[in-house]
Amino acid sequence: MKTIGIIGAMREEITPLLDFFKKYEEIKIGGNSFYTTTYKNYNIVIAYSKIGKIHAALTCSTIALHFHADYIIFTGVAGGLSSDLKVGDIVLASSLCQYDVDISAFGHPLGFIPESKLYIDTDSNLNEIAKKAAIKQNIKLKYGIIASGDSFISSATKKQWIIDKFNACAVEMEGASIAVVSSLLNIPFCIIRAISDSADDNADISFDEFLVDSAKRSAAFIISILDEIQ
Repeated sequence: MKTIGIIGAMREEITPLLDFFKKYEEIKIGGNSFYTTTYKNYNIVIAYSKIGKIHAALTCSTIALHFHADYIIFTGVAGGLSSDLKVGDIVLASSLCQYDVDISAFGHPLGFIPESKLYIDTDSNLNEIAKKAAIKQNIKLKYGIIASGDSFISSATKKQWIIDKFNACAVEMEGASIAVVSSLLNIPFCIIRAISDSADDNADISFDEFLVDSAKRSAAFIISILDEIQ
């Protein structure tokens, strides 16, 4: 049986999944809990990484190397950057970048790390499966670049800077690290985010208000993707 790893950054982002599966085993590794179960013809490993790129990279690496994941899916919430995104909308990442990497003093573009890429593409096959699931559920997906960094964006000025520099449609704190780990280990991956706030000066208020509902929307969409994977 193949294994699908599902990661969220916060407990609220995986709780709807655990509620759906109901029966699972908890395994503790590296200060984190991994919940294993089966669904149809797949082994499922679910974890919340804790917030930030370092925690997400560790969790993703553990799922990849310890549980031997064949696919990795990230679910959770994000701040909307595009003007056409509203709270509750779902974004499927075409690629990920790190807006807070800056070695431009050495002539490199913002976000670029030597021997890596500025933008890391998600898996086209998983993305097509997600798009198919969205059509069946009458969900209008936003498809575009998601920017990651170790800051919660709650400033209209910073929001516009990320748009201008990276052409991103959403911003969060983990996706790019999932992209780096998965791509280096040659594991197909996709990143799905439900919008919880507008990443502006009112972001902290709307985030708290809409976190749980947006996380539930993202998790429900993950289940529909699992149903489509052959």
